[in-house]
Amino acid sequence: MAQSNIEWTEMTWNPTTGCNKVSAGCKFCYAEVMTRRLHAMGIEKYKDGFKVRVHEDALNIPYSWKGSKVVFVNSMSDLFHPEVPLEFIQKVFEVMKNTPQHTYQVLTKRSERLKELHHLLNWTNNIWMGVSVEDKRVKHRIDDLRNTNAKIKFLSCEPLIGPLENMNLKNIDWAIVGGESGRKARPMHELWVWDIKEQCRDQEVAFFFKQWGGINKKKAGRELAGMTYDEMPVI
Repeated sequence: MAQSNIEWTEMTWNPTTGCNKVSAGCKFCYAEVMTRRLHAMGIEKYKDGFKVRVHEDALNIPYSWKGSKVVFVNSMSDLFHPEVPLEFIQKVFEVMKNTPQHTYQVLTKRSERLKELHHLLNWTNNIWMGVSVEDKRVKHRIDDLRNTNAKIKFLSCEPLIGPLENMNLKNIDWAIVGGESGRKARPMHELWVWDIKEQCRDQEVAFFFKQWGGINKKKAGRELAGMTYDEMPVI
């Protein structure tokens, strides 16, 4: 568990670690870079580098949190990676069910496996499910998400590396938009952001603009035409 600087959450919880690249949005994966640092520091959890690993001991962590938290699940991995057994995913969902005071935000790029397994999972109201949609090549992930039993469904359009025109946002509750950060960041065009914002407005979806990104994301900021957009889904 760690406090998070991610604008749309409060903290992270990683019952699994490790992943591999599946689409263009993965090119400059921050989790892979962070894993190398943690491995070099001798952190036991990352002794195997970026190989997919499950951590049974991490399942007990949410029971120790005080108050209510907003939690990004698996910031260093993908819960629906094919190397994560269904039985372990179910254990993670059981923990989330048993701690209803917390809100859990699960994000995947493996929408096909999410669609395959969703009916085997217990979707309590405090579990938000999202898919990454970085450009039009992966718009099918929205349909996969829409057809799940998740109560709150969201899109992470970050890093946004191409336009996402004419999205069907039926049954989608929230869209997060952000540019890529780092010295090799691919550019995000302002028109792409405005187009998504208008689609959200027209289809009554909460819109959250996270960042412009770039080499210096703090300097670039997160204002869109002088305003910040921090809308959250209606629960």
